[in-house]
Amino acid sequence: MFTKSNKNKQKFITCSASNKKYEFINPKELFIKQGKVKEPIEIVTDKDGFVYIQFKKKKYQVEIIDKNQNQFEVSVNGISYSISVESPFSYKRKKFLAKNVQESKIEHVQAPMPGKIVELLVEENQIVKQGDPLLILEAMKMQNEILSNINGKILSINFGPDDTVMKDDILIEVEK
Repeated sequence: MFTKSNKNKQKFITCSASNKKYEFINPKELFIKQGKVKEPIEIVTDKDGFVYIQFKKKKYQVEIIDKNQNQFEVSVNGISYSISVESPFSYKRKKFLAKNVQESKIEHVQAPMPGKIVELLVEENQIVKQGDPLLILEAMKMQNEILSNINGKILSINFGPDDTVMKDDILIEVEK
């Protein structure tokens, strides 16, 4: 969750990739707050027009890939994340509705972009941990490691090496 305060108007941003909580204090003076620790970040643009987030003396290239209403797909250093920007009211509503939904025991790993499967790094029934690489997906002549975002067991692998996939195709199903 990201919190951005601007003249008493707050925006909440939730990230599907992690459950960490971050807070933007002021849009001009950006900090990431983890617990009681505040770390400054800076948004910089280079002479070629590329945008970076500078955090702890490291630069992370950032690009908005897709936008649909309040849903964004953001690429940070070539890794795609889905985030949503919420008003305080919609954030509270979303939390309330989430309490009443039964959580699925199966997580679908989807293709973040169209491409070709280069290599499978797991097998069915294999136990994986969060952050473990599952497969290599080639898109636009770049190889991207697709990682598990949960701990679990591989239930099914829906594509093999040299298969072409479209964005949002379900590549692998993982049981929590």
